[in-house]
Amino acid sequence: MNPLLLTLLLLPLADLLTIQLLLRLAHLTSNPTLEYYGRALASFTALALSALYGTVTSAFLNIFGYGGLGQWTTARCFKWMMWFFAGVWMEVSDEGHCLGNTGPAVLVGNHQTELDVLVLGHVFPRYCSVSAKKSLMYVPVLGWFMALSKTVFIERTSREKAVAAFAKAAEHMHSVKQSVFIFPEGTRSYFDHPDLLPYKKGAFHLAVQAQVPLIPVVVANYSNILNVKRKTFRQGTIPITILEPIETKGKTKEDVDELVELVRSRMLVELKKLTSRAREKGVALKKHEVSSMGTMNGTAKASGVDTAYNAAA
Repeated sequence: MNPLLLTLLLLPLADLLTIQLLLRLAHLTSNPTLEYYGRALASFTALALSALYGTVTSAFLNIFGYGGLGQWTTARCFKWMMWFFAGVWMEVSDEGHCLGNTGPAVLVGNHQTELDVLVLGHVFPRYCSVSAKKSLMYVPVLGWFMALSKTVFIERTSREKAVAAFAKAAEHMHSVKQSVFIFPEGTRSYFDHPDLLPYKKGAFHLAVQAQVPLIPVVVANYSNILNVKRKTFRQGTIPITILEPIETKGKTKEDVDELVELVRSRMLVELKKLTSRAREKGVALKKHEVSSMGTMNGTAKASGVDTAYNAAA
């Protein structure tokens, strides 16, 4: 057998054996740190396999005119991979069927840890993508996948280019009926209690310019499933609630501050209610288990979308 082919076959096998060994040792020794690294490796494996699948699938979908489904199908692949490899699942409550019936739209979600990539696998409607700075388009593999799967790229090198990029992004959303998912906090909070960092305005400017609804996606605090600070990573089911869409038709950039406050306040109220139920199921840390600092003091920084619009606003 070809040595290169043999290596490619043996690497995934070695990876799987390492994951099982770490998880088994963690169980036998009751060592949460071993379990943390075992599930972290499992998550990375799931992500790598999903990315490979996504690049190939997006290329084929693009040939037949369905490139906009690339990130949806890749996210769905990651959803099942994470259930299989890491034992983590997310339960979505969408009583108004907003995800399937509202589009195009700007979806905004709270951002806790690296595990939030899994949120996309559970909530992405068909023809939805993330946003990214345009420079990522030229990164090998990642850039190819993003371009093939209709990522909404934002140019942020100058005010003029930023204005033009948002106009183009808004036009793109309508022309191909593509929704966009953005984390308005701009960075991971790592909170071990239900709270939100201050929101950046980029997602709201984009929604107003495109005149599309904002759909709030609220994920319960899951600090008892994944806690980077404490090096704990357990299997479990994390609840998500989809709130009613907030219309932006007729609104202008002067209404953005009000929209930011409205969306953030609604999401915070739901986050606290959802986390209260999550604590009963062992998903979030109990109040008495939360550290005295209450947080890892995540610092908000602008996302690619937000930086672009701040330059233009």
